[in-house]
Amino acid sequence: MYKSILLPIDLSDTAACEKAKNTAVQLAEQNKADLHVVAVLPNFSMPIVGIHFEEGFMDKTIAAGQEQLKSYVADNVSTNANVQSHILQGTIYDEILKAAEKTGCDLIVMASHRPAFKDYLLGPNAARVMRHAKQSVFIVRD
Repeated sequence: MYKSILLPIDLSDTAACEKAKNTAVQLAEQNKADLHVVAVLPNFSMPIVGIHFEEGFMDKTIAAGQEQLKSYVADNVSTNANVQSHILQGTIYDEILKAAEKTGCDLIVMASHRPAFKDYLLGPNAARVMRHAKQSVFIVRD
């Protein structure tokens, strides 16, 4: 049913993504689908923000993020599915949507934290992805 699944994770809180990871792995195995694990780093390139960081800071951050994501996938994503990892940079929900299009995913499996009352039913990133994705979105509560 699914050929390619996108799993966004938060490298700063991988425990919160555990249920979503397990769901994505199970779906990838059942469907013999590719699994794309993505993590989004914040974008510090705005001049007002960027001037406060040393030159090359973003390159070092991306390299460290890639290593952290590779390590996470190696240690936590055991599956027979074809797994690829991708570090992205920018606004979380926007980068998830772009990655889903770029990788040709037909399903996004993502965690949603327990929202504050102001968020009503979903966290803000999960809600935006769900509203704007062209793909099916499976939200897994932590």
